[in-house]
Amino acid sequence: MQFYFDSRSKDCKRPFGAVQEGSRLDFNTYAQDGVFINCVVLTLTDDATGIATRYPLEYAGKSDENTSRFHVRINAPKAGLYWYKFEIFSEEGHIEYLNPRTKGQFQLTVYSKDYETPERFKGGIIYHIFVDRFCKGNDAGVDTSTHSVYKNWDEPLTLKDADGVYRANDFYGGNFQGIIDKLPYLKSLGVTVIYLSPIFRSSSNHRYDTGNYLELDPLLGNEEKFKELIDKAKRKGIYIMLDGVFNHTGADSLYFNKFGTYDSLGAYQSKQSPYYKWYDFINYPDEYRCWWGVTVCPTVNKKAEGYRNLIFGKDGVIDKWSRLGVSAWRLDVVDELPEEFVQQIRIAVKSVSEKKLLIGEVWEDASNKISYSKRRHYLLGKELDGVMNYPFKDAVISLARGGRPRAFVEAVNTITENYPKKSLDCTMTLVGSHDTVRVLNRLSDYNIKGLDKFGRAQVVLEGDILTTAKARLKIASTLQFFLPGIPSIYYGDESGMQGYEDPLCRRPMNWNNQDTEILGHYKKLGELRKKFRSQVTGSTRLYESGGIVYLERRAKEKKVVVAVNTSGAAKALNIKTEIKDLLSGNVFNEGAKIANNTVLLFESAAKD
Repeated sequence: MQFYFDSRSKDCKRPFGAVQEGSRLDFNTYAQDGVFINCVVLTLTDDATGIATRYPLEYAGKSDENTSRFHVRINAPKAGLYWYKFEIFSEEGHIEYLNPRTKGQFQLTVYSKDYETPERFKGGIIYHIFVDRFCKGNDAGVDTSTHSVYKNWDEPLTLKDADGVYRANDFYGGNFQGIIDKLPYLKSLGVTVIYLSPIFRSSSNHRYDTGNYLELDPLLGNEEKFKELIDKAKRKGIYIMLDGVFNHTGADSLYFNKFGTYDSLGAYQSKQSPYYKWYDFINYPDEYRCWWGVTVCPTVNKKAEGYRNLIFGKDGVIDKWSRLGVSAWRLDVVDELPEEFVQQIRIAVKSVSEKKLLIGEVWEDASNKISYSKRRHYLLGKELDGVMNYPFKDAVISLARGGRPRAFVEAVNTITENYPKKSLDCTMTLVGSHDTVRVLNRLSDYNIKGLDKFGRAQVVLEGDILTTAKARLKIASTLQFFLPGIPSIYYGDESGMQGYEDPLCRRPMNWNNQDTEILGHYKKLGELRKKFRSQVTGSTRLYESGGIVYLERRAKEKKVVVAVNTSGAAKALNIKTEIKDLLSGNVFNEGAKIANNTVLLFESAAKD
């Protein structure tokens, strides 16, 4: 018996993808005639409880002379994650129809009725700044006395201290004034959100080991200067996003105070400390629970009342900086935070303004992620507005390097189907970050096998290797800017910066050696994204034809199309009218071919 159902086809399921609780859902299945079918049943299982609900489908006539259609209409259940399959009872017996893509049940994401995400961020562009390395402005208010190694902008990175340990204790002095100075540059890229790596007081250059959540790092500038940055950025239509590192603090902090740096009684110093219950000690004081075994980052007990008040209480971290003018938050290692803790952060953020954005760091499919053997919920309405879209990153990089087009289409369509569209429009669509190899290096064919970190630090891409990497970068960045979500540029990627893993991907910004070809491409993408804002927040269609990947973004009567060829040979375009590539200005007619390692971007009528 031939039975058919495709969860991504409007002929089989409406609406597409994730749905709002209580909304109407239509399912249609198809069976080729020849076997008598007694009944077809939709079995929908609640992931949280394991309770299954069965819905019989009704015979709905023939879709053609050889195919019978079976239909059921249901109301979407309460918000949550669900799995469904079809059971067919026929003269041949009982069979289960599962998802042929995964060999398991189909996923249904149901989000809350009152789930909304802020519109003002959708269609924009995020620029990710590792603050110490972006720009050093002239600010007499900065204080360098609390930091270990202070370097000139052109000095090499410290990869290890003399004792062989890497401590991230070399500072280049990037500060708030430097970002203020570069606001016109960021505006020229079309940036609408500046995402800052942690800015609170800390002993490291990355500042993920927070020393004091309510105090800015003195090397960056004072609170007045930060407020100036917020206000001047806002006047250019740019919002500020902070990095919230709430799973752990620094060992060198007001709260733990392992080294006696702070004028406080830290948890490490005494069990009588007001912060003692914030941490889990195994063998006091030197053995304690910490993030991935990193002793400079002791993990915090999220049930500790004092810590909860600090993070999302009145005049706490979220409240203070949001009221100062911060418009968005990105939660570091959100899968380490209890779900209820994340929900309280959302309440704190939204209580200041519903227009503020909350993003989480998730590296997998956030709709069905399991962390520490427990299902996590991020996009159902009480948690996040969006996440960092690493699945898109992996798919884009793979395709740009010549990966299988159908694998790319499947990876992107899976996320598009599983995430609520209002979440998807708020995801950070990235191709690189402070935690990854620079995208240009990732796209290159340079062989680093056998090179240690010191060897990789000396690698400079050039010649044909660089030319190929740049062509791939144009492909990756164009997809990044027109896939669903908000493209996130990691500082320097737009100007050709190179580097492998941390800290090689965190070099000072190359202001005196920018690649003008790459920079011009990114500026063009910024202009085009603004021009097609309604399309990039509209509907999405992604498919492969003749070895070429086509990404269509539609709104009203217009669509914009990205065509990518990484097949290894020139391929014929699937076009029926003349088109003009908006990136190069070249014109293509019906029957024209697109060269290998090439991306095109063009407009057409929605009906084409």
